[in-house]
Amino acid sequence: MELNYVITTLASCVFFMGIVAWVSYQKTKGEVDTKDGYFLAGRGLTGVFIAGSMVLTNLSAEQMIGLNGSAYGHNMSSMAWEVTAAFATIIMALVFLPKYLSGAFSTLPEFLKGRFDDGVRRLTVVLFMVGYGLITIPSILYSGSIAVLQLFDVPALLGVSYSAALVITIISVGLIGSIYAVFGGLKAVAVSDTINGVGLLIIGITVPLFGFAALGDGSVSAGINEVMTTHTEKLNAIGAATDPTPFGTIFTGMIFANLFYWGTNQYVIQRTLGAKNLAEGQKGVLFSGYFKLLVPFLMMLPGVIAFHLYGGELKSIDLAFPELVKNVLPVYMSGFFLAVLLGAVFSSFNSLLNSAATLFVLDIYKPWKNDQVSDDQLIRVAKMASVVIALFSFVVSPLLQYAPEGLFQVIRIFTGFYNIPVIAVVLVGLFTKRVPPLAAKVAIIFHIIVYGLLKFVIEVDLNFIHIYAILFFIEVGIMLAIGRWMPLEKPWHYHEQAKVDMTPWVYALPVAITLMCGIVMTYVLFSPIGLVGGLSPAFWPVMGSLVVINIALCVISMNRWRQKYSQRLHWNET
Repeated sequence: MELNYVITTLASCVFFMGIVAWVSYQKTKGEVDTKDGYFLAGRGLTGVFIAGSMVLTNLSAEQMIGLNGSAYGHNMSSMAWEVTAAFATIIMALVFLPKYLSGAFSTLPEFLKGRFDDGVRRLTVVLFMVGYGLITIPSILYSGSIAVLQLFDVPALLGVSYSAALVITIISVGLIGSIYAVFGGLKAVAVSDTINGVGLLIIGITVPLFGFAALGDGSVSAGINEVMTTHTEKLNAIGAATDPTPFGTIFTGMIFANLFYWGTNQYVIQRTLGAKNLAEGQKGVLFSGYFKLLVPFLMMLPGVIAFHLYGGELKSIDLAFPELVKNVLPVYMSGFFLAVLLGAVFSSFNSLLNSAATLFVLDIYKPWKNDQVSDDQLIRVAKMASVVIALFSFVVSPLLQYAPEGLFQVIRIFTGFYNIPVIAVVLVGLFTKRVPPLAAKVAIIFHIIVYGLLKFVIEVDLNFIHIYAILFFIEVGIMLAIGRWMPLEKPWHYHEQAKVDMTPWVYALPVAITLMCGIVMTYVLFSPIGLVGGLSPAFWPVMGSLVVINIALCVISMNRWRQKYSQRLHWNET
């Protein structure tokens, strides 16, 4: 790389990241001195910050590289993980979030303790902590550092070996993320995530535009026409059995995997637990769902463009996005892109770090001290726990380079050990009153044993996402059977102790309905009815019908909301 290019890139990167740090500091100073202030942003997060933080927590270098690589090497079928996640955000906003906020919970295990007992809480804390500490945090740090190495040739830049450059990059990225998580608490994480989210949106729009221009010899419209008229099979989201994500899986285990991630995964839902009120929480969650609909356009179309530009010349499909960025992005934007890339990486990292510390302090340390501990002590221990976890991740992350081919498979397998039992236990806990704690413990232990056998001992010729669904229904059945055989003597009653206003957002249901229609329309667009093979005669009638159905359902839902809450307001006045 030329020295001027390197200096310009690093200087502009530091400038943009400095702006993010300064704004985050201004927004959080003096607000992290209490338990709620540090762990839940003082229960004062608005919808914008919740949405921005949820999106950036979810999207990292792994998605930038992996989704574009999948589109380059296969087709758009992997968009299922992103687009159908919008359905999970709807369930989170309308079902889970009201329960969480009305109970004033700080963590998911705290809710499970209230519904079942302390044993269930300890089991889930162990699952989360082991998963975060051994796999999720190190892998996020590792995959992000790999992306930086691929894009900016750090070994040549610093004149060191690949392994040394990897360690330096991991520590540098980790330290930046740790500063936000350790010293700023959740609000600093949310604020920095939101600003970086704006940057990610700008890059997500800019890269495809420059890519289309490169494909069309300077004309964006010519590039778009090229993508829409040649090799349109790359635009197909209806995955076959041989594709990365078969279409049928979105109706089975993917539903429950997404519900776990968006409705029960502590490091994602923690910012919703810090919502200013229910309405702001619902806004944030639903807005993040709308952003998921943009992912195919922002994080997969560049991979299709790369296919048109490079064909099958690239050594690895994971090089599609880095190669496209190198070739089409102007030099003056390179520093901004690096800042956004790093922001996405340490967003996921610092969110995980903050949530791991929260789980340790509130679900392990505080109960161990019999709840007799001051807020200052809790925050001090949380900071120490964050430092220890960060240092541990610095040690584990570089070790992943010695098994790079198995990295993502390890992540996938390990997540399967705890995502399904957690969502099964939460759903049964929310919607039953007599299922005892024993049922949840049996289901968790059953899943760990059976899933381990299916993945490591018994070779099952079945997509792992379908296995998710089968185990989910078996575990729910086990819990209901135990509940029928050994029911609680006294039915469980939900104790509401909300610390924020619980009035729902007036537009929550119409926005959710429109979001659901958006999911269907996105799939119609990237299908044989839509862009694959050219727009079919059925395309516009189908799209028009969806719009009409959406408008009708929104009008009906708004009328019912007005009737319900006008009656409540009238009752309160009298």
